Amino acid sequence: MKALISLISTLFVLTTGYAQAAGFQRIFVTDPNDRIIEVGVWYPSDSASPNEANTPFRQALALDSPVKPGSHPLILLSHGYGGWMGGHASTAKALADAGYVAAAPTHTGNNYEDESYPPQRWMLDRPRHIKLTIDHLLNDWAGRANIDPARIGIFGFSAGGYTALVSSGGVPNIHRLLTHCQKNPSEIACKLGINNQPAITELAKLPVNDWHHDPRISAAVVVAPGFGFAFDQSALKRITLPLQLWSGTNDLNVPTESNADLIFKSLPQEPEYHLVKNAGHFAFLSPCNPVLQEQNPRVWNMVCVDAPTFNRKEFQKEFNEEVIRFFNKNLTAR
Repeated sequence: MKALISLISTLFVLTTGYAQAAGFQRIFVTDPNDRIIEVGVWYPSDSASPNEANTPFRQALALDSPVKPGSHPLILLSHGYGGWMGGHASTAKALADAGYVAAAPTHTGNNYEDESYPPQRWMLDRPRHIKLTIDHLLNDWAGRANIDPARIGIFGFSAGGYTALVSSGGVPNIHRLLTHCQKNPSEIACKLGINNQPAITELAKLPVNDWHHDPRISAAVVVAPGFGFAFDQSALKRITLPLQLWSGTNDLNVPTESNADLIFKSLPQEPEYHLVKNAGHFAFLSPCNPVLQEQNPRVWNMVCVDAPTFNRKEFQKEFNEEVIRFFNKNLTAR
């Protein structure tokens, strides 16, 4: 009888579209030092799932629905250089489906519409954006009562990986950064604005507090980390939280050897390290919308095309499962 009831319930959901959907809100966080920060928030919801996709991420989400009652852990997602809040929408939705609130700020001055900020600015702004977003979600967001402030993690890709390291206690070694780029000027991270050495050198004089570390963060997922070559043992000595590290063997933008490998060897506690065979730099992003191939073939070829032996859609499922498993293990109720 129980099996029959379960089957009927499943058929009802499939035919009516009444399955629970992840909720989504686009919110705006005040930045006292700059423009307002746009943030996408995915979260657990009891609302019915729409029958068709209703978002730019091609996801069917319960827009502006109430947060499911409970005390949910919070994950901040930091996109890469020139990215946006939807770059990791598949991971954000998977987190929401697993009971997490997932918040992705679009970093001011370092996103797909505006890359105008130089590195000496966005290197400090990005972790500050994370701190401001956490403040807003815990204190001002309509669903704040349903967030567990003792269970906060961060996910960062590329420049967002840099952001996750700094937010978690890292202080980049500026001398090492500049020396590496002088020796390896063709590395993509060195091309993206490392053209004002005096201004960047000034960052080395900053006190630790100016890097906007956030002690509320207690677990981090760092993916294809940009500026990884700036994080030696001295730069990472304050990172004591559990950390999951990812890189791809085909990453030409952020080569594993000079970035993720160095971080792996330099962290005070050994991280959980995943080196993904045949994965390029952008393999960690959500699969692209096929219409992009015709509308912008340059971006399509750069961001959306993987090695013939690599299936991004299949990988994303495995990747998201591993990320959720890591956070489930390390963001435990206190």
